[in-house]
Amino acid sequence: MEQSAAIKVKTNDEVSLFRRMIAPILSFFLFGFGNIAFNQVAKGFIFLGVQLAMIPAVIILSVRNLGNFATLGTIRQGYEYVRLPPPIDEYIRVTIEGHDSMQMLLLGALTVIVIALFVLFGAFTILNGFQARRRFFQGQRIAGIKEDTKNIIDKGFYKTLLIIPIAGLVVFTIIPLVFMILVGFTSFDRNHPFPELFNWIGFGNFVNLFSGGGDIGGAFFPVLGWTFVWAIFATVTCYFGGIFLAMLINRKGIRGKTFIRTIFVLTIAIPSFITLTTMSSMLDGRGVVNVLLQRWGFTEHPLPFLTETNWARVTVIIVNMWIGIPFTMLFATGVLQNIPEELHESAKIDGANAWVRFRKITMPFVLFVTAPVLVTQFIGNINNFNVIFFLTNGLPLRGDASGAGTTDLLITWLFRLTAETRDFSYASVIGFVVFIINILIALVLFRTKSFRDDTAFRN
Repeated sequence: MEQSAAIKVKTNDEVSLFRRMIAPILSFFLFGFGNIAFNQVAKGFIFLGVQLAMIPAVIILSVRNLGNFATLGTIRQGYEYVRLPPPIDEYIRVTIEGHDSMQMLLLGALTVIVIALFVLFGAFTILNGFQARRRFFQGQRIAGIKEDTKNIIDKGFYKTLLIIPIAGLVVFTIIPLVFMILVGFTSFDRNHPFPELFNWIGFGNFVNLFSGGGDIGGAFFPVLGWTFVWAIFATVTCYFGGIFLAMLINRKGIRGKTFIRTIFVLTIAIPSFITLTTMSSMLDGRGVVNVLLQRWGFTEHPLPFLTETNWARVTVIIVNMWIGIPFTMLFATGVLQNIPEELHESAKIDGANAWVRFRKITMPFVLFVTAPVLVTQFIGNINNFNVIFFLTNGLPLRGDASGAGTTDLLITWLFRLTAETRDFSYASVIGFVVFIINILIALVLFRTKSFRDDTAFRN
């Protein structure tokens, strides 16, 4: 390539001191100033205009809410009696408008989020300005406002469309999540019910929960342990049960495959809460199952399907198989039908029996393809509210003030803490723990070959 075609890099002698030093420094205080200094005037003034519009809002929100956010209120709502002057000379009850700790917490959290968005916007404008500076010094062409607008609605339109889901994520996920986490650092519990004031207590709830302090702390690890036991058994039984059922139906010589699959799909078509409520009635002490067992002479007394801890735990796992296996059967059927028949024929010629073909061909193929579904099912079972709530309602209870039952999962116990015992701060901590558990499991399991390399099985 000829020397004349090379990019001309501007030296410091060719650029004014203002552009070299002053403009980058000012861009930290006046958003868009770096763009203005390097020929992106329209974009720079847009950034500056957004900053000037946001600064008053940030200041007003900070003055109004951050002080209350720090204290969560100091005036309790109540009444006082005031004596009227003569000739009336009577006492009247006057309502004292106290502070609303929950409102102060929410508005404070929103203010912090707005400030964070303002800082992120400022960082974006600064980086954008430095990018224009780098292109200027390298002698490259700097895009104008028309070219940037065209890029937004043409080449980068997919990025523009991301604004809508990102905004929804912030409003409906991040803000409630931040609020939930913040509640865990307060004393918002049964002793401080709304509209009573509550305050910040730091990591006190976390310490009590993880150290086993009090009734709620003492119930945490047993409930956590059962949650993992349940998630493992519920996932494994439904996953392998669905694959086994799909293999049976998919065998050559089986007639009426469509009808058989339709029968099992009915368990999916019927809402789970109807199935679970019906099962709960059937397995009750006076339900049809116990009545028939006693009538036929198998038992003398009703079996404690839902009233004794071990019986209830086994019961929910078995009932969950009835609901979950058809799901696995459906997608496993599609996977089995796509396994090349030549693989099985070659294995038969080599003398491999049915078990060897299943272990070496069928299961690796199915496991590779369905690994994402397996991860989803495991995380879903950790948060499987319906099965526990509608079948056992978490019963039998532990017998302490924690409000937890021996079949409660963390998610159903969280519901009890909010809807029944009103321990919102501990419920927030447990919700945060569930969130972290799900994130860690997803990060670990999503690093399998099924997610990182879609050609790994074929290779």
